[in-house]
Amino acid sequence: MAIDLAEYGKKNSIKYFMISYTDLFGYQRAKLVPTQAIADMQTDGAGFAGFASWLDLTPAHADMLAVPDASSVIQLPWKKEVAWVAADCVMEDENVMQAPRNVLRSLIDQAEGKGYHIKSGVEAEFFLLTPEGDQVSDHFDTAEKPCYDQQAVMRRYDVIAEICDYMLELGWKPYQNDHEDANGQFEMNWEFDDVLRTADKHSFFKFMTKSVAEKHGYRATFMPKPIQGLTGNGCHVHVSVWDKSGKTNMFADDQMELGLSQDGRHFLGGIMHHASAMAAITNPTINSYKRINAPRTSSGATWAPNSVTWTGNNRTHMVRVPGPGRFELRLPDGAANPYLLQAVIIAAGLNGLEQKADPGKRYDIDMYAEGYKVRGAPKLPLNLLDALRAFDRDKGLKAAIGDNFSAAFLKLKHQEWNSYASHFTQWEKDNTLDI
Repeated sequence: MAIDLAEYGKKNSIKYFMISYTDLFGYQRAKLVPTQAIADMQTDGAGFAGFASWLDLTPAHADMLAVPDASSVIQLPWKKEVAWVAADCVMEDENVMQAPRNVLRSLIDQAEGKGYHIKSGVEAEFFLLTPEGDQVSDHFDTAEKPCYDQQAVMRRYDVIAEICDYMLELGWKPYQNDHEDANGQFEMNWEFDDVLRTADKHSFFKFMTKSVAEKHGYRATFMPKPIQGLTGNGCHVHVSVWDKSGKTNMFADDQMELGLSQDGRHFLGGIMHHASAMAAITNPTINSYKRINAPRTSSGATWAPNSVTWTGNNRTHMVRVPGPGRFELRLPDGAANPYLLQAVIIAAGLNGLEQKADPGKRYDIDMYAEGYKVRGAPKLPLNLLDALRAFDRDKGLKAAIGDNFSAAFLKLKHQEWNSYASHFTQWEKDNTLDI
């Protein structure tokens, strides 16, 4: 049954709706709309100048309308007079096909057309830093191996518990929270869901976490590698494919290796085949490549892959199969756009199913200690430019995720790389001033 946002507003004492969309770089954009005006917005959308955010548009383009998807509405647990709602971007009565949520919706439609219902869950890692963002907020959090540190998680109980309480209130079924492998780093997990709902929740989770952290005087960041020498922020994704009813797991087969069905192997084969190109989207920033290509961290491991390999229940590979009927992609980082992250996984996986792709040999070695023994496995890109070039060369993946999106993404990301490359750094002065 469709939700009438005006009625929802009256019933829940909402004063304002936050109509939100996510641009190509993952920034969340919104307009605050009074409840008295939401009926018109639900029909026609809220107007934005698309060029003002990271989309490949110009000031000459017509208004971009963000049309709220009422099924995504969430009343802010920490400010109940406001409701957040994810929006789909439209221009001149046509979907803006480079807009990330539209990209994902298009891939979901393609999957549904082939009889596949995709579900996923994310493990979103983040740091709690000082407001300036230059150091860990807890100056007692200094252990060499801080993962699961009981005292450290309790020193940030007020933040973590408040966020988890809100997820419980929202019915997300959170099930564990922990201090992660870096000082000042945390992870919070909630139950997997239909892929669009997971993406919307992921987007809202980032907004909620930052908001609660600010309320307590801290700064939350999902930046892949905010502190040199420490483990970075991953965003591992657990993927499963179900039948059209969403009731039968098509990845599960007790007779197959690791309980992963032939369809599951083909989907995984698509991920393995396109992994280097996917990195441009799963690891979309300059900083991302300081996580997946990092030297050993102070804790003893990066917990990030650097090669395209898969395994069973072993966290040193790019993909692990921790149990029957699903796999975990460990490549993505905290900067990944919640919508594009899911979209590129579907695009690669559907291509793998279509091509009956073979995921290749399974390795069960410790890749951090014995990775040199693996011959022929592609290395992941060393930097964003290499990733963009790999994505541009992968015609199949570009077509699968959408040519319109691919062209816009590559254009803006190359501009970002060029801006970075033209930036003068202190390292250059330190190392070349006396030449």
